[in-house]
Amino acid sequence: MTWKHPSSPVTKKFKVQRSAAKMMTTVFWDAKRVVLLDILPQGQCINAAQCCSTLDRLRDAIRRKRPGLLRRVVVLQYDNATPHSANLTQQWLQRYSW
Repeated sequence: MTWKHPSSPVTKKFKVQRSAAKMMTTVFWDAKRVVLLDILPQGQCINAAQCCSTLDRLRDAIRRKRPGLLRRVVVLQYDNATPHSANLTQQWLQRYSW
């Protein structure tokens, strides 16, 4: 409900349309180049298991593209989203000392 003056023009109602398909892409990079570009299939939600699966793919990509990097400390910067702070993800990170 909107309050307005009686002499105000009638507001137009816009036709509601579905938005274009959205996709979630996660990009991991280092100082030299992109290491992994991960695209979540449409209709799937990110959760702790999916997050760990992505981290497994990242670890494999680092092993292939930057073999010496895994011997050093790997630092990930992320927000405190639920999948990132979930116990399963935290255990994964501790297992590999990331």
